Amino acid sequence: MDKPIDLVEFESMLLGRYTLNPHYPQETGMLDRSAYLLLSRLGVEGPMSVGQLSDAFGLNASTVIRQTAALLRDGLVERILDPEGGVARMFRITRKGQTRLDADRTAKVEGIADIMRDWSPEEVAAFAGYLRRFNGDIEERRGQPWPRPENA
Repeated sequence: MDKPIDLVEFESMLLGRYTLNPHYPQETGMLDRSAYLLLSRLGVEGPMSVGQLSDAFGLNASTVIRQTAALLRDGLVERILDPEGGVARMFRITRKGQTRLDADRTAKVEGIADIMRDWSPEEVAAFAGYLRRFNGDIEERRGQPWPRPENA
């Protein structure tokens, strides 16, 4: 690993294996990764169809159907008619889903804050900027932009 890009690959691999929940390993009732991502997307973008979710995540429809079925079963999303009059059914996050998502996000933010407690505000801001740029470049190359909340 003599090149900085090799270190980026290695460190990103390591990052992918960690949970950022401060209650780990006693996690109970936390959303799994796919549920967290789907609810996050629906929370930012609003109702989406299976096809739209498939495109957004680069997944086949059967995978999205399986993931949304679990969310439906748990009452975290609901099926609605297309608000714009289309024929496809859409998935919308429920109040219960938003509450669970908010609780998980709060736990993750607390975990990150704990990990970064010795970082200066400037270091945290710089790291956030680099992550946003890195993710944005990935999204651009894949043609799969991820909508961000207005305050992000």
